[in-house]
Amino acid sequence: MYHQITKLKQNCFVCVKQLQNIKRSIFASLICLPTSLLALIFFLLLLYNGFAVFYVHLPFPSKPQPEPANFSKANLAGNSLKKLPSSVMYAVKEDTPSVILKTLLPLLQNPAISVTPINHSVVLKPKKAHGYKAVKRMLSSGDNSKQFSTRIRDFLGNRGCKVRFFMTWISSLTPFGDRELFAIESLFKSHPYACLVIVSNSMEAESGSLVLKPFLDKGFKLIAIKPDFDYIFKDTHAEKWFKGLKKGNVSPGEVSLGQNMSNLLRLALLYKFGGIYMDTDVIVLKTLTKLRNAIGAQSIDLENGKWSRLNNAVLIFDKKHPLLFKFIEEFALTFDGNKWGHNGPYLVSRVVSRVNRTPGFNFTVLPPSAFYPVNWSRIKSLFKGPEGKAHSTWLRKKLEQIKSESFAVHLWNRQSRKIKAESGSIINHIMLDCCVFCNSSSSSL
Repeated sequence: MYHQITKLKQNCFVCVKQLQNIKRSIFASLICLPTSLLALIFFLLLLYNGFAVFYVHLPFPSKPQPEPANFSKANLAGNSLKKLPSSVMYAVKEDTPSVILKTLLPLLQNPAISVTPINHSVVLKPKKAHGYKAVKRMLSSGDNSKQFSTRIRDFLGNRGCKVRFFMTWISSLTPFGDRELFAIESLFKSHPYACLVIVSNSMEAESGSLVLKPFLDKGFKLIAIKPDFDYIFKDTHAEKWFKGLKKGNVSPGEVSLGQNMSNLLRLALLYKFGGIYMDTDVIVLKTLTKLRNAIGAQSIDLENGKWSRLNNAVLIFDKKHPLLFKFIEEFALTFDGNKWGHNGPYLVSRVVSRVNRTPGFNFTVLPPSAFYPVNWSRIKSLFKGPEGKAHSTWLRKKLEQIKSESFAVHLWNRQSRKIKAESGSIINHIMLDCCVFCNSSSSSL
């Protein structure tokens, strides 16, 4: 009996010793593992525990079925629309416009047009709060006294204004500098008996009058008037669009509202009064009085010679011209405040493409050399002085070409505002030819 107990104890001792050996082997194996692997194991364990503790089941609703498209007029955010032959409108892609031309300059043909259907059922009514501050500022800057109609009619009627120019400045007076003043100089240098109306929300103030005083002292006929939007837009498609803007049913978008209002104002002013509209960064080289119902091409397709885009920096049209009516209609029906150029250069390109060769539309599309002899991407070349014999030759020939073929030069302010005109540059020569206050004209143009 004693012998059996002793043998059992020995067996237990051997088992314990074997378990200890196994334990040491396990710990030795763990110690041999890389530290990063151990950390990963512990992290996964912690992650599992945390997931088990904090997991919450959230039921998701089933995907709703799409509603059928509705092309009723009510879906156009309050815009009126003539009856269409189908439930889909078509708009020209903004990189392929077109043309008609009657001028001594080379004719530009209409390019092939591609169209993209617009589904009006996806046009969303904007939130009323969006852009409210911008709209409020715009409304407060207008002519609340309703004297615009009286003042502009008296000015145009009593001054013998056979040649009427319009500019817009929907901004603070601060950026109105030497370049804008020189644009006015060049206008009166070529048209000393013309009348200029500057529709502005800031230049009618005393500070604005001081800016324009040198021209008045010289006997030039010009006036700065705050816009009465309701009067200017009355009896056009812009009237309903503007009411929607005031009520908050039209979103002004991310692009400057002042810029888009300028795009619309120029069209409405010419439609109501007739005349010549010019941007404030356009330098006039020669008289425009022989042009009538004309718009300029900004660029052409070098492969086929057809224009690829028009621009609205210079517009020359009779009162109530049908093309202006179509421009205003397009603005009201397709307004998009989030796309630069959509309501300006692209707009006139789209409309001209559609009405090309339509009976009753008598207008001229001038080639780029008329107003845009240098594209925006190369405008800096006009401000550079001669840098060697070859460059001097190029500058001389380019200047001769511009003087021969161009009525005006668009300076593309967005790209050139900070550039100084160097001595001997093309702009420097143009300034000497087109100045009125030649001793004081700034060389910082």
